[in-house]
Amino acid sequence: MSNTLDGKVAIVTGAATGLGATIAVQLASEGASVVVDHLPGQDGLAAEVVSQAVAAGGQALAVAADVSDTEQIGALFKAATEHYGGVDILVNNAVYAVLKPMAEVTEEEFDASFRVNARAPFFAMQLASRYLRDSGRIINISSHTTGLFFPRYGLYDGAKGALEQFSRVFSKEIGERGITVNVVSPGPTDTPEFRTRPSEFIASLEKMTSMGRIGRPQEIGDVVAFLASPQASWVTGQNIRVNGGVV
Repeated sequence: MSNTLDGKVAIVTGAATGLGATIAVQLASEGASVVVDHLPGQDGLAAEVVSQAVAAGGQALAVAADVSDTEQIGALFKAATEHYGGVDILVNNAVYAVLKPMAEVTEEEFDASFRVNARAPFFAMQLASRYLRDSGRIINISSHTTGLFFPRYGLYDGAKGALEQFSRVFSKEIGERGITVNVVSPGPTDTPEFRTRPSEFIASLEKMTSMGRIGRPQEIGDVVAFLASPQASWVTGQNIRVNGGVV
């Protein structure tokens, strides 16, 4: 798939760390120009992602924007248009996770989870309908846990489940322009944030996979890059679980 994204412009939200950073670099390695969204205060982390993206063969621009604010989402599209001439790919990756029993979730936690995990990508897709060029790509990052019903994941999975439904419906509404809308639902993946989980929990997830291990960030990035490519022109409205066969 080398250089399949030459001339394409991508926005990746939450791209300063973890899967977002991997995805941004992967898209750049395929030739894309990438807007690396990051929270204010993550300038150093974002600058490192930009360096890696350029070293991988693409172009990259770091833009500080908190996607919980719709005006700041708009700033991402404006920056992409001003610097690179347009937008072709949107990856909604930014995430906010509160994992606790539903009976203990506060109103503030509920609102924050839905604001980042559901509301932000909803309005980002709405903006994408105005900014994306024809035959563009929208890829929303959910989680395989929406199919597992783990205790303590109710709030997180509820917001991600809403995102999955938005994606299916939007694929029908925007498809006539050749724009595809898909979901990637990663399984347990070896990111620094994931490694903060209890070792017993990580070991239990390893046993649930067909291969007896957790995933590598690059394995998620490869699937996102495929969905962003011309080869995925007939794939839309799908939720691809990249999880080693857990669910």
